[in-house]
Amino acid sequence: MSATAGQAADGVRSLADRFGIEPGMVVMEMGYDDDVDQELRDALTDRAGELLDEDTDEVVDAVLLWYRDGDGDLFEMLVETLSPLAGNGVVWLLTPKAGRSGHVEPSEITELAPTAGLQQTSTVNAGKDWSAARLVVPRGSRKK
Repeated sequence: MSATAGQAADGVRSLADRFGIEPGMVVMEMGYDDDVDQELRDALTDRAGELLDEDTDEVVDAVLLWYRDGDGDLFEMLVETLSPLAGNGVVWLLTPKAGRSGHVEPSEITELAPTAGLQQTSTVNAGKDWSAARLVVPRGSRKK
C-alpha cells in the first residue's frame, strides 16, 4: 500500500491533512510569536508554501490565528480575519491547551465566533501545546 501525499504509511493523517491545506492554497498567519508550534508551521509551509503575514492584500484560502488569553480582543481579531478570507475560506483559531499559559476557555470561542460572523465546525489537536478550532463563514453569509 502506498502513502498518498501528506499521509503517513501507517495511515495517520498529517497535520496539513487535518487542517485541509492543499498545495497552492494561500494561507495567512496572525498572532505569530516564539511560542507557536513550529512543527505545525513547517507542515503547513511544506504543503502550501510561505505563510503570508497579516499585512497582506491578497485574498486567502485559510487564516491561522494564534491567540493566547491576554493577546487583545478576540472578537476584533476574528472580525479582522474575515476581510482577506475567500468566500469558502477557513479560519483556524489556535489556542494553548488547558493547563498551558494563555489557555482560552472553549466556551469563549463558542460564544464569540457567531458574534464575529463565524461558525465553529470542529476542533483538532494542533500539537503538543495547541488546540485548533475550525471556523467558517456560515453558508448563507458567504461572499459571492
